[in-house]
Amino acid sequence: MSESGFIPVFGGYEKLYSYQRAKVVYKGTVYFVDRWVPRISRTTDQMVQAARSGKQNIVEGSLASAVSKETEVKLTGVALASLGELLEDYRDFLYVRDIPEWPATHPYARRLSQLCRTPGADYEIFRKGIEHDDPAISANVLAGLTRVAIRLLNGQLDRLERDFVQEGGLRERMTRARIDFRSEAGIIEQRRSATRISIVK
Repeated sequence: MSESGFIPVFGGYEKLYSYQRAKVVYKGTVYFVDRWVPRISRTTDQMVQAARSGKQNIVEGSLASAVSKETEVKLTGVALASLGELLEDYRDFLYVRDIPEWPATHPYARRLSQLCRTPGADYEIFRKGIEHDDPAISANVLAGLTRVAIRLLNGQLDRLERDFVQEGGLRERMTRARIDFRSEAGIIEQRRSATRISIVK
């Protein structure tokens, strides 16, 4: 927020880890359904839309944060719900094919966790796993990435809650800015009056 204004800095979603992971998940999901899910299946469209919703709502929430913390929280929650739905689709894909989900102790899951900690990790970092010829690996990688994005969004919601409690919303910032302005204007007027009196004397 500027010293004299009430609109805080907003946007910058590209730097959010949740957005970075959701972006990879979206592109990976488009690839996954094109290769492994029948085109006539309703699941194809549902998975792509859920992945896109996860990514887009992070963007919209970040941009809306300047004027409405409530909207930012709501859209971040929508992103979380969309990715939760997508994760269940990946789990269903594995379940109906009797493919086991990787536990956290699985070597591939550990490797995926390491890659997720790579600074600036983009789709290329995960391409080998996402586009693997074995659908079991591809689905597990994307399920793992979706879990990471969900975990990051949960942390993001916790931060938004703390920020709102500490700083309030737009109306409170507007009120504070107005009070500060009047206070500063009053001080300036007092100084002017003191200067005029001094000149008269």
